[in-house]
Amino acid sequence: MNTVSTEYGHNKIHSHKFALWVAIATIIMMFGAFTSAYIVRRAAGNWYEFKLPDIFFLNTLVIVVSSITLHASYRAFLRGIEKQYKALLLVTFVLGITFVVLQYMGWNAMTEMGATFTTNPSSSFVYVISGLHAAHVLGGVAALIVAMVHAHVLPYKPTPRRRLRFELVVHYWHFVDALWVYLFVFFLIQSA
Repeated sequence: MNTVSTEYGHNKIHSHKFALWVAIATIIMMFGAFTSAYIVRRAAGNWYEFKLPDIFFLNTLVIVVSSITLHASYRAFLRGIEKQYKALLLVTFVLGITFVVLQYMGWNAMTEMGATFTTNPSSSFVYVISGLHAAHVLGGVAALIVAMVHAHVLPYKPTPRRRLRFELVVHYWHFVDALWVYLFVFFLIQSA
């Protein structure tokens, strides 16, 4: 009997990971609802067609590269390559901030082309959906700040607790990256 409970205890997901995955599932449902509403509203007519500004292509590249640098930072953390771990974590932070700045520049480019927040539901959806995503990226940036404080203030020790905290940051960041790629492709397909 003890063997079964011990095995179950070893196979159980950590409560912090479980909470993160529940939060991610909730966010997926929210963005699924928004993209579904976009499709339904578009079919209703009175839809202003516009092409996404080219800066969103650059934005997408930036967030994909940031996911790669964060993963490389995590690998360096596990391998004990402290300088690389810290440097790549900083690069990821800078890329995360760059993504948000480019997002803002993309919204300005949309405004300049006449696709303002109040022009039409088509542009309103893009602002709301991309704005909510940017807010989630800022949440990831906050997590990166905490990870950088741990990296630069605390002595380097890849303890199980620090590894778990870093894993949570990596999982969340990969999620917001994949979510943006999905949203970007969705907007491209809808505007084609």
